[in-house]
Amino acid sequence: MGAWPGKYVIGLTGNIATGKSVVRKMLEHLGAYGIDADALGHRAIAPDAPGYQPVVDIFGKWILDGNGYVDRSRLARIAFSDPQALALLEKIVHPLVREAVDLLVRRSRYRVVVLEAIKLLEGELREKCDAIWVTYAPREVQLERLVQKRGMSEEIARQRINAQPTQEQKLAAANVVITNEGSFEDAWVQVVAAWVETVPLPKTAPLIARPVPEGDIVVERARPRQAGHIAAFINRLSSDDQHLNREDIMAAFGEKAYLLLKRGTRIVGLVGWQVENLVARTADVFLEPGLSLEESMRLLLAEVEQASRELQCEASLLFLSSDFASHRALWKELGYEPRSIQSLGVRAWQEAAIETMPSGSAMFFKQLRKDRVLQPI
Repeated sequence: MGAWPGKYVIGLTGNIATGKSVVRKMLEHLGAYGIDADALGHRAIAPDAPGYQPVVDIFGKWILDGNGYVDRSRLARIAFSDPQALALLEKIVHPLVREAVDLLVRRSRYRVVVLEAIKLLEGELREKCDAIWVTYAPREVQLERLVQKRGMSEEIARQRINAQPTQEQKLAAANVVITNEGSFEDAWVQVVAAWVETVPLPKTAPLIARPVPEGDIVVERARPRQAGHIAAFINRLSSDDQHLNREDIMAAFGEKAYLLLKRGTRIVGLVGWQVENLVARTADVFLEPGLSLEESMRLLLAEVEQASRELQCEASLLFLSSDFASHRALWKELGYEPRSIQSLGVRAWQEAAIETMPSGSAMFFKQLRKDRVLQPI
């Protein structure tokens, strides 16, 4: 074991748009605790974080938007066009990220940690990892993802790709390479195989399956192999015209997890939720008609919050359709209050809401822990 006793740390890296975050999510499905170092870097320069003022002092108020936040696109235009400017930025941000990573790893109760960082190999965190995993995608796939999924112009996309070291340099340092150019399922097969072959896990006694009485309702963490059943359940209850298939749900597993509410072997409800940047977001809620909303949501949200606290989340955001949102007394009883994005206050929480909040939904908020990483000095 390396720098953190009792922890096995996978350092996950790869060039832009090669699918690092998707592979991190896959490892989380397998039981790892995921840390996105690049998201922590964004946190480090928020107005409520210690890197904010040093960055403004060096790069000037031109990089700020109308609300006083660092406009990362403006900052990126400077940093990615001038190696000296990028070095100055990294000198501020990287030590703060290392401190935050150290805090999160030490506090985590998970035995396996996956640390995602685009500049992992160039920094000090590399030496703290027990294994290096690298994601790879052909250049044309990188370009297509940046243009189609991130909305970059082709010129900017090429600039971002060219600003990075070649993929071959990262591949040469890899203990495991995940080729991520096709479907979620293709990458999932590679990740599972590498996990089984390389991650040292303690041997445990096999679980003995016990039948659940047909009338009992239990909560179960969904696995990718259940993607077809999840798609069928959502299609049956959804009022939308879209028709999901197994591949759609498999792709969704690259971003989120599902909790199933089951009576016996039958799915009667589910929520889709994700944790990014220490914020839990629940945006998919489906319940069979006739189920008790109070009983169902108590069970599901209790599991969401317990898992989120284990992942050291600071806040839980709940996005509800108008039908569910109208039960305000229930959400209040469960500790959630209606909030606007602006009223969240913490920049990372606001960004989580902006990224995830479905159109036409109402947001409810619950703070899970008072202490936060990267608070002002």
